[in-house]
Amino acid sequence: MTYRLGFVEDAKKEWRKLAPDIKQQFRKILERRIETPRVEKHRLAGMPDCYKIKLRTVGYRLAYKVVDETVEVRVIGIGRRDGEIYSNATERQGKPSVPK
Repeated sequence: MTYRLGFVEDAKKEWRKLAPDIKQQFRKILERRIETPRVEKHRLAGMPDCYKIKLRTVGYRLAYKVVDETVEVRVIGIGRRDGEIYSNATERQGKPSVPK
């Protein structure tokens, strides 16, 4: 089953600020994740149905939540690996997606 991609409002703002090459790297991985969103080794501890994508070379992280009710992979946070990404994602996991 293919999931659709969505963003919470704050994550959409973070996405717009990314450099084009970083967006492209995330896009490539997200294309695979909308086909198979649950990758156990990338599960976020203490956050149900939440997973991460790591771009180790550039030090960026993307956190997303799998929402089965709407068949959606919802991006809830994007940022550097300083840990703030995960605290932001925790706060945003219940927020709805914004329209495109």
